[in-house]
Amino acid sequence: MQPSEASANRTSKIFRWVQILSSIGVLLALYLLWEQLSHSPFKPCDINSIVNCDAIISGAVSKTLGVPTPLYGLIGYIVIFISATFQWKRVLLGMATFGLAFCLWIGSIEIFQLHVVCPVCITCQLVMITVFVLGILLQRKSVLGTGGGDTLSV
Repeated sequence: MQPSEASANRTSKIFRWVQILSSIGVLLALYLLWEQLSHSPFKPCDINSIVNCDAIISGAVSKTLGVPTPLYGLIGYIVIFISATFQWKRVLLGMATFGLAFCLWIGSIEIFQLHVVCPVCITCQLVMITVFVLGILLQRKSVLGTGGGDTLSV
């Protein structure tokens, strides 16, 4: 395998991992949105008064600017998935950057103001951190000229 083929193969694998991770993010966001909208009595992530999903489902951060907070995550992960599918590196990194900032903001409110830890949210944050790092790697490959350019000009 030639060096450019190996680099293209690595880039392709990174995009595939981003697709997998963003799919997990979609499922997690759908779960939180379903819990919030259905008001289901079945709440598997409510372990105790500190470790539970209630802060996102019905608490102070359940809505952001009047929109259910999990909907932001759902839309963000869908955009990231589409960006990985079409290999739009800049869009992927931009959305991952916004997503990471949003996750950290929500997480800081949960931990420092509400004193609650949402296990699903923590998982979403770990997924977003990983997607952000992969986005940085993809962008770095572009800047170094080893990974090709975007197929979409942004």
